[in-house]
Amino acid sequence: MTLAEAAAEAEALAERGAERELAQLRAEWADELEGAARNSDFRERATAYRSIGQFRFRQKLELLRRGLDDESPAVRGSALLSLELLSRESPGPVNSVRPLLHGLADADPNAAVRRLAIVCLGHGSPQPDTIVILNGLAENEEQDPAVSAAAKRVAQALRKKASAR
Repeated sequence: MTLAEAAAEAEALAERGAERELAQLRAEWADELEGAARNSDFRERATAYRSIGQFRFRQKLELLRRGLDDESPAVRGSALLSLELLSRESPGPVNSVRPLLHGLADADPNAAVRRLAIVCLGHGSPQPDTIVILNGLAENEEQDPAVSAAAKRVAQALRKKASAR
């Protein structure tokens, strides 16, 4: 079984709520995942970072942070997908890397990575600095239209979250 196959199985276990089996699978694949994250091939690294979310590996947030700084947009995107998945139930993972997400949303050379960073910010706490950055991205006419639209949508959702407090 490959890491990608094990991660798909882990995701199915997580969706079924099979925590014991998921924990066992995590234990079996933890070292392989770590090794793949350090691989020189960006495809292996991307698989590893995507797997962190599929395995619901909250203990790997520091490793995930490294993926956000990777030279490859595919790896950064995979790390963002995992971060988004891990932050659906709690803003903690997003809040812990908020400055990195601000930088990715604002200045990453890849528009897909910028959009994914914006989506992740939507799972975090509604911080004023995040809302200001997102509003700026939404209003920037030189910005990719999909990035602007995502920024506008997430800024509105965060403002709603803030007013509901």
